[in-house]
Amino acid sequence: MVAVVLSAALLALAACQDPAAQAEARVASQVQANEVAAEQAAADFDTAYAAENWVLAGAQGDVLLARYPDTAAAERIRPLHEEARAKGNQVREEARLEALWAYNTEPVKGGNQLSAAIFSREGVDSDGSGAKPVRLIFRDHPDWGRSSYLVMQAGDFDCYGACRVTVTVDDAAPKKMAANRPDTDEAIAMFIDDEKALWKMIDAAGRLSVEYPVKAGGTRTAVFEVGGLDRGKLPAWN
Repeated sequence: MVAVVLSAALLALAACQDPAAQAEARVASQVQANEVAAEQAAADFDTAYAAENWVLAGAQGDVLLARYPDTAAAERIRPLHEEARAKGNQVREEARLEALWAYNTEPVKGGNQLSAAIFSREGVDSDGSGAKPVRLIFRDHPDWGRSSYLVMQAGDFDCYGACRVTVTVDDAAPKKMAANRPDTDEAIAMFIDDEKALWKMIDAAGRLSVEYPVKAGGTRTAVFEVGGLDRGKLPAWN
């Protein structure tokens, strides 16, 4: 009996002194530690996922999969993570589009003037001085009523009296609309006459393009990412 115990002890000691066995033990210990850490990270992911906090869930899943890609927890959350990332990207895109619009309420005679405005996606060179943003504005004034118009920072519209502009919403067929440039120096503005139709056209739209004539010659096109419009900001228009 003593001989058996002594033999087992000698074998255990040999194993402890065996570099390969030691390395294998370290690997096994690290694998176990990774599994535990991954489960903890997966619990945080599950909480964010259940709360439909897609941006947070996507970020937590990114970390888990990067640090512990070969764990059981990583395998379990992988398809859920793909869903969370896709929905998170959608949330971020919606927030970006909403932030493109600016709303203003200004006290004027007879009540409040309400407006919703957005800059073009890219600048437009209307007179050779370089590309500058074009602004699209929807305005509701207690005396002047409702209007929609473009405003340029430089150059001018070739639309004094009247002209027609080409309006395109997403992939729909282009539509000609009447427009006019007021004979005033207060702003480089051009009104699109049928503001109600324009407002209706961009309902649920993603992109609006307006091609208009300029005094420098030819036409220019301003493109607006209109998908984030909060239509409730101009309630009388709906």
